[in-house]
Amino acid sequence: MSKNNHEARQRSFQKGSNQVAIRSYNERLVLQFVREGKAVSKAEATRATGLSANAISTIFRTLEEDGFLLRDEPIRGRIGQPSTPMRLNPDVRHYLSFAVGRRSMELAVVDFLGQIRASRRVTIPYPTPEGVLTFFKDNLASVLRSAKLKREAIAGMGLAIPFELWNWTHEFDAPLEEMNSWRGFSLVEALQDLVPWTIVLENDATAACRAELVFGGRNRLQDWIYFFIGAFVGGGIVLNGSVFAGRKGNAGGFGPMRVPGKDGDRLVDHASLVVLEHWLAKEPDHQLNIYDEATDWNRLEPFLSQWIERAARNLAHATVSALAVIDFEGVVIDGAFPEEIRARLVEAFRHQMEVIDLQGVSMPEIEAGHVGRKARILGGAATLINLNHMIDQNTLLRSQ
Repeated sequence: MSKNNHEARQRSFQKGSNQVAIRSYNERLVLQFVREGKAVSKAEATRATGLSANAISTIFRTLEEDGFLLRDEPIRGRIGQPSTPMRLNPDVRHYLSFAVGRRSMELAVVDFLGQIRASRRVTIPYPTPEGVLTFFKDNLASVLRSAKLKREAIAGMGLAIPFELWNWTHEFDAPLEEMNSWRGFSLVEALQDLVPWTIVLENDATAACRAELVFGGRNRLQDWIYFFIGAFVGGGIVLNGSVFAGRKGNAGGFGPMRVPGKDGDRLVDHASLVVLEHWLAKEPDHQLNIYDEATDWNRLEPFLSQWIERAARNLAHATVSALAVIDFEGVVIDGAFPEEIRARLVEAFRHQMEVIDLQGVSMPEIEAGHVGRKARILGGAATLINLNHMIDQNTLLRSQ
């Protein structure tokens, strides 16, 4: 057998698992089940996981001793011994999350349940390496102090940032010369010189998708599309119940997807907030910063309604194209806007999906996201939780 054939056979053959790997898998399985159920009993975990009652008891005891699980009040009044549900301990891990966008930056401490313990956020005209590093240096100590945590209490750092920031500069009015400074610049390496934690990098929209999966209670559907609408539209895809990031981490980057339209043939030309931003900039009475979380979006009419209609129509076109490739069960829509605007966009999108040509594809379930504006900053923590404490079915499939 040639060396190449031997290596190919090794890659394709199912991998065995030693006892340590089995224990790690089962503990992740139980942690994931508890996260989805909020508080569960040993009997519920036994039925759901297929593990033996003894195995579940051992895992629950280990996770409790390690600080991951807390006991709820016993449930009495049933036959037999009282049942004691277990829930996740929010304080067992704290993460530093750093989200860099095209119009904003945010630094936060996030706990194991996705609660933001402290944060600092600023809107910007565009990000530069120097500006990002200055913001990080100026706010790190104050964020940790506000969270009442020392550096050694942080379990890891997640960085969520758009890849290839030097592209599409015209669309968000950024000077090409300054944005080109991102070429060849490693923000991870620059930040790593400032902090003691290992930094995990994720595309910002993919990170938002992970936040929806980890903190949004998304356990019902296995395969779904996630749209996140910020300055640019992006998103992620979930396959087999886990985020599929793709070979280069760009899977679900829907911005370049082609859609019919006289004002641009890409989804980014229609369903991005920069489109609304540019419309408002032409009107003296609408000089509002839509990236400021305090902005009253009711003052954006009639441009807001026009943008929602345009965004919904083109999101529907992009969805049909995606459904033609993978038979997704559902579509989740979220974005950097108030909850009521998200609800309007979801309703408009649902209408467009009802009138568009669906020949050859099936209508997916349509839902609003649960995380909202904080999806990207929570995504930094979600990426670390997913990596260390959850089962990634797509990684398992690739390893077989």
